[in-house]
Parts: sequence; structure tokens; C-alpha cells
Amino acid sequence: MKHILRTPIREEDVRKLKVGDTLFITGLIVSCRDAGHRRVLDYIKQGKQLPIDLSGLVIYHVGPVIRKEEAGWEIISAGPTTSVRMEMYEAEFIEKTGVRVIVGKGGMGSKTAEACKKFGAVYAIFPGGAGALAAKSIEKVERVEWLDLGIPEAMWIFRVKDFGPLKVIIDSHGKNFYEKQKKSVEKNLQKAYSLIE
Repeated sequence: MKHILRTPIREEDVRKLKVGDTLFITGLIVSCRDAGHRRVLDYIKQGKQLPIDLSGLVIYHVGPVIRKEEAGWEIISAGPTTSVRMEMYEAEFIEKTGVRVIVGKGGMGSKTAEACKKFGAVYAIFPGGAGALAAKSIEKVERVEWLDLGIPEAMWIFRVKDFGPLKVIIDSHGKNFYEKQKKSVEKNLQKAYSLIE
């Protein structure tokens, strides 16, 4: 099923999404990688205010290729980065910030899936190798925070229109597409090995 969501996204809208659904996002998405996740959680622990209220927003695991120009920033490419690196942070990140959609590539683990179920979020993947397509969906760089982390790790706040297609891989009901596929493959391998013996 296809869904078009606008930020800020309500929990009840996220709860309607199922594994396999296709999403398009319009509104604000915020880039956040390893260093950004650590800093967000450190800020929250220290009681410091984040540069942007992430509640109801989309975070994107991306290291954008961006060029500074007189008129602002030009996005060259904005393809996803591997999400599993953020697994150690994501559950707490979801709980503490109230983000509704996490976007990346390659899937995430059981802690993230549990947090999605408990707090009403989903994990979706953006097609790998389509960084130019992602860049076309970005209408504007609203602003950038934490440039001291470097361009790939900084927190980029993008205004997007019809950002996608995104495929829901972890929904808010405890389903994780990749985990299900992994179990199926393991079962089939055991069956195949038993035929050889």
C-alpha cells in the first residue's frame, strides 16, 4: 500500500503502516549518523536543548555530498548509509526524541524493532545507489547544525517533497522483514543440508 505522509507525523498515522508499504514524505527530514546520534543523546542527558524538535519528524541515515555556493548549499547526492551502525543508539533515540520514521539502508536489529513497537515508529529503506534521486526530492537546505562534526556527520535539516520511494522494513507492530527473511533462509539451509547428509 502507498502512503504519503507530511511532517510532523502523528503516531496514529505511523501505526497504520505495515511491512512492505511504500512511503513518500513531504516536509522536514533531518540527517543523523553515528556522531549525530551520540551528540543528540548526550544533549538530552545533559538537559541541553536540541537544535530542532525531532518529535514527529523523519531522521535519515545519510552522509550527503554537498557543495557550498554563494546562494547556499547545493545537494549533489543524498543516498542512504548503512543503518545497522546506529543500532546501539536507535532505541533510546526513538524513545527520547519522538521521531516517527527512520530511513536508511540495510535493516536494523531487534532493539530498534522493539522501540518502534513501543513508541510508534517505523524503519524504512531508501533504494541504494539512488543518491541523485534523493537529492532531487530535497527542495531546500533549511539549515545545518553541528558542522564541527564534518559535512557527512553534521545535522542537515532538509525540506523535501515526495521523498521516496521508501519501503517499510520494520513496522510499529513488531514485524521486521529482514529478520523474517533470515529465519526463512536458515530453515531452508537446514533442510538443504539434511538432504546432503
